[in-house]
Amino acid sequence: MTKLTFGALTILTMIATAPAAMAQDVAAGKTSFNKCLACHAIGEGAKNKVGPELNGLNGRKSGTAEGYSYSDANKNSGITWDEAVFKEYIKDPKAKIPGTKMAFAGIKNETEINNLWSYVSQFDKDGKIKQ
Repeated sequence: MTKLTFGALTILTMIATAPAAMAQDVAAGKTSFNKCLACHAIGEGAKNKVGPELNGLNGRKSGTAEGYSYSDANKNSGITWDEAVFKEYIKDPKAKIPGTKMAFAGIKNETEINNLWSYVSQFDKDGKIKQ
């Protein structure tokens, strides 16, 4: 009985703290996104800069942000952005899409990559945070 009670308490604690852990990931991801701000915008009112705006990235086909002039490499990559593709890409953009215009060395730290995805993927195509 004691083991059952302890197990139930452990599960309840995990459930209760999951939103806080997610919030920390998103907050850390927002800080990490500072590396991207020189070239990319995200959120309400985001516009293309040196790179495309990143609203609604999850599920978007590469090379399709309206009004952005992509390299042929991006337009023809066949990529549809999702968590796995983003995480592979952000480690070494030029290796994932040879010929991309993105001049960024990449992020190697797995925790930072996970946090960055948590931040970027929360925005819908209109720059609103998904509920």
